[in-house]
Amino acid sequence: MSKGLTISQQKLEEQFQYLACNYTTFHLSELEKNENIKSKGIVITFDDVTVNQLEFAVPLLEKYKLKATFFIPFNYVGKSDWWNKGAEPIMDVQQLQSLNCDLIELGYHSFIHGRYAQMSDEEINNDFDQCRTFIDENNLDVYPAVAYPYGNYPKKEPAKSHFKQLLDKNGMKMGLKIGNRINKYPLRENYEIQRIDVKGEDSLFKFKLKLKFGKLKLF
Repeated sequence: MSKGLTISQQKLEEQFQYLACNYTTFHLSELEKNENIKSKGIVITFDDVTVNQLEFAVPLLEKYKLKATFFIPFNYVGKSDWWNKGAEPIMDVQQLQSLNCDLIELGYHSFIHGRYAQMSDEEINNDFDQCRTFIDENNLDVYPAVAYPYGNYPKKEPAKSHFKQLLDKNGMKMGLKIGNRINKYPLRENYEIQRIDVKGEDSLFKFKLKLKFGKLKLF
């Protein structure tokens, strides 16, 4: 099945093959220090570290030598995606530790996969504390960038600026939303990095257009 947030292995390989031939992939940590990012540079991201990503996406990343960032909802490691009816198993610690760090960078996806806009300061700080404790106890190398679960974060002032202060206080260097727009580099706003939402039903042609233009109004 290739629909919605589920992409078939065949389509994923077509997309990766196109990226390998036409783009240079980067880790988020490289954006922090690399001033020579090419105009056709791209960051590949995966949320939730599901086992099916390990089974299908990781071998293709290795095959095409593509870098990617995987965002971890730490409370569910070794369990299932309980926030989504628990249908998909989540990688365990050993599987996360086994990932090739030259190709795969790990990032934060909150501890409880929570909606930041609906969380108090205390809840947000506690969530990050739990993330760091899990990372330390399990000897994981995780870059301090967070992909907001559901793309959710406070979007109106003054709550938005206050939320960014909380991210800074908790050591986050980058925050990723959805947005469906192309980011320009150097980044103007590290806590509102936009991502392109690739859908399972997208044709390769539409995938190429999204990479070039971002959000498409004609489809």
